[in-house]
Amino acid sequence: MAHTRIRKFNTSDTYPEQKLDNDLCQAVVARGAMVFLRGQCPQDLDTSENIASHDPTEQAHKVMQNIRQLIGEAGGEMAHLCKVVVYLTDVRHREAVYRVMGEYIKGVHPVSTGVVVTALARPDWLVEIDATFVIPD
Repeated sequence: MAHTRIRKFNTSDTYPEQKLDNDLCQAVVARGAMVFLRGQCPQDLDTSENIASHDPTEQAHKVMQNIRQLIGEAGGEMAHLCKVVVYLTDVRHREAVYRVMGEYIKGVHPVSTGVVVTALARPDWLVEIDATFVIPD
């Protein structure tokens, strides 16, 4: 593990009724180069075009793919993820979005905050995730 993860847990224990499987923790201690990603949305990084789907699962996959691509371009990897903030326009999408996110962060244990908002920058977006990474020295 690149960073010290304090009080690791899995959401299946914390939210058993939601059938989630996300590896998270209460705190991350990290040293290195910090990388702050802009909130990622379900759009193509090169063209800024929205993906065609209005499905929260498909939108979440695109968001997480963008995050993985950007940290790779910065010289890091998903194991360097320290914090995510998940913005949803509807709390009913939480399980679908968090299930997808869990696929990309399995074994990483970042800290996570979830927020339900009235809207995002484009009306078709259901989810936006911003991420903070620390690439170890």
